[in-house]
Amino acid sequence: MNIVETEVIRVQHCSARGVTLLTSKPEGFAFQAGHYARLSVPALAEPVWRAYSIVSAPHEPWLEYFFTVIPGGALSPHLGALQQGDTVLMAKAAMGFFLPDSLADGEVLWLLATGTGIGPYLSMLRQQTVLQRFARVNLVCSVREAADLAYDAECRAWAAAHPHCHYVPVVTRGEVAGGLHERIPTLLRSAALEQHLAMTPLDPQRDRVMVCGNPDFTADMRALLNERGFTPCRRGLSGNMLFENYWQKATP
Repeated sequence: MNIVETEVIRVQHCSARGVTLLTSKPEGFAFQAGHYARLSVPALAEPVWRAYSIVSAPHEPWLEYFFTVIPGGALSPHLGALQQGDTVLMAKAAMGFFLPDSLADGEVLWLLATGTGIGPYLSMLRQQTVLQRFARVNLVCSVREAADLAYDAECRAWAAAHPHCHYVPVVTRGEVAGGLHERIPTLLRSAALEQHLAMTPLDPQRDRVMVCGNPDFTADMRALLNERGFTPCRRGLSGNMLFENYWQKATP
């Protein structure tokens, strides 16, 4: 593996366990919105590498990540304890297939996430390519409590600045302004999410759906979309639904 060193610019603990990490961007490092990078830290006796979606847009001069600190985890507690000026190791090549270009053309793009799964969508929206391709973009992010919506202000500002874009925060505990209270698959099965957005139920002819989040969420969404007649994206074959196996990228 070709490894480069990056320098920590900022570490921000934005919720009980959520952390945003900004590092320097190696010269010549290129990626697409939706890619992930493999990270480690030099202080570990045995190297541990984990994959984290890149939150920053390709044109930004730094690299940004959003992750949850897992108590007792092999790497995330070390990343969460970093300070400005510390070193983060990174595999030089960005990777991944969670790219909106994989989707067939459509009218409406749904970006569905739980927790830190919002990360790759932020990169896409900051780049704005998807805003030009789709007539409407719906970003829906589900967390336990409103305090866990680390990028809530940015998402609200993004939606306010683009009339064809909509942001729906979802919490499973408590309430959130302008949002909903239930799991995303449940909201879709009841059509409550579409009604909240003044839309008709999901339609594979009109809608394109990206899904990034925890395994239970992605499994439920896959079953729901299969029932509605959505087809997956495959190499060389465009579809109308695309999943990121967000919790399956780590290397032991």
